[in-house]
Amino acid sequence: MLSPTISGGLREYAVGPKLRALRLRKKMGLVELGRHAGLSAAMLSKLERGIQYPTLPTLLRIALVFGVGLDHFFTASAARKAFGIVRRAERTRFSEKLGGREAAWEFECLDFTATERKMNAYWVKFAPVARPRAHEHAGAEFIHVLKGTLLLKLGANAHELEEGDSMYFDASQPHSYARAASA
Repeated sequence: MLSPTISGGLREYAVGPKLRALRLRKKMGLVELGRHAGLSAAMLSKLERGIQYPTLPTLLRIALVFGVGLDHFFTASAARKAFGIVRRAERTRFSEKLGGREAAWEFECLDFTATERKMNAYWVKFAPVARPRAHEHAGAEFIHVLKGTLLLKLGANAHELEEGDSMYFDASQPHSYARAASA
């Protein structure tokens, strides 16, 4: 059984209604479509009603019958709004390991369900690390310290952020983080 987050995300694509619209536009019944696609009418009915979701190979078999690509099912018919709810228990958790040592930080993605988002949001817990590794990437970062002290090196400059402090910066510059020893 799919989690509410996953099933809600799949529902947004409206694969079932798009499949039904294609079938009705061709004046085709479920049995006839099933014959062409090699699927049962019962399975197609469940897909159209959103009771089940097709695998990509199954969806491709259906798409080939109608002469459309897979993108037909994943392209929004109207402009989609950036929106997502992530429940605490469903957060995706990751850790950054430095050369076989303990994780330098652990983070949870707070916005993975939002589509068309303009930014990413993470909750991060930093471990005390002797030598943090600098990294860079496209975009910008916004940091707000909830607890403790964070040492942040941005290019050649070092910054110390304490509880309640915030910082915004261009992430294409080399940067690294470390939790202060007393934090």
